[in-house]
Amino acid sequence: MPLTLVDSHAHLDMEEFDKDRSEVVERAFQDGIKAILCPAELTKTGSIQNTLELTKKYDTIIAAAGTHPHQAKYFDYDCAQKIEALFKEKRIKAVGEIGLDFHYNFSPPREQEEAFRHQLNIAQELDLPVVVHSRNSGKEVVQSVEEERFTRGGVLHCFSDDWEQAKRMMDHNFFISFSGILTYPKAYILREAAKRIPLERLLVETDSPYLVPVPLRGEKKRNEPAYVIEVAKVLAGLKNVTLDMLADITSRNFESLFLFEIKNSRC
Repeated sequence: MPLTLVDSHAHLDMEEFDKDRSEVVERAFQDGIKAILCPAELTKTGSIQNTLELTKKYDTIIAAAGTHPHQAKYFDYDCAQKIEALFKEKRIKAVGEIGLDFHYNFSPPREQEEAFRHQLNIAQELDLPVVVHSRNSGKEVVQSVEEERFTRGGVLHCFSDDWEQAKRMMDHNFFISFSGILTYPKAYILREAAKRIPLERLLVETDSPYLVPVPLRGEKKRNEPAYVIEVAKVLAGLKNVTLDMLADITSRNFESLFLFEIKNSRC
């Protein structure tokens, strides 16, 4: 029997998948991927359209919607209204990808924080979890969550920080999701953090089309959901559990966070 894995974060809406989006999803299914979460970017019309088309076509693909920190300077009242409308139409299971990125600063830090906090409040009002991006901003992300009294929880996606940030986010009902970065030879601190995070708080993801995991890195130019198994293998080894157990636990974690029942039907 194939594994039952989930990819908790894949940007299948992006142009990198325009030529073979359906084939990518089918390939994931064949390799045991039973659910995928795709975040739609509210400031890009094509992102929302492509994501919602996927959720219509495949009942095991679910959507989130939000304004990424890179796009925070474009966040406005219309973005907030779109989140609420998508929720009322039962089109999304989470608000995201939202957060802070002080590495690139494609949007000014102040505008990033305003957009992030606003979307945290929307999620709290709608009783939706959030999908959080954090890069070079761990303390500020935790501070925003605490000061806005956000209690619904969510997932700290593509985790790349240390144990302290993971612990503080878990204290606020967050799951920690690992991507292909976990497989990279120099990710020592990240692997040490992974060893300490409880199994019941773990998720795995690809962040497709980015971050191709080892051993496919170099061979493959584009990441895709089927490759999440490489992340799961490394994480299972770090947690000293079988791959089957890791797959089962992370799948159940995904179900409990997004209130979504994983079926055995095709993706």
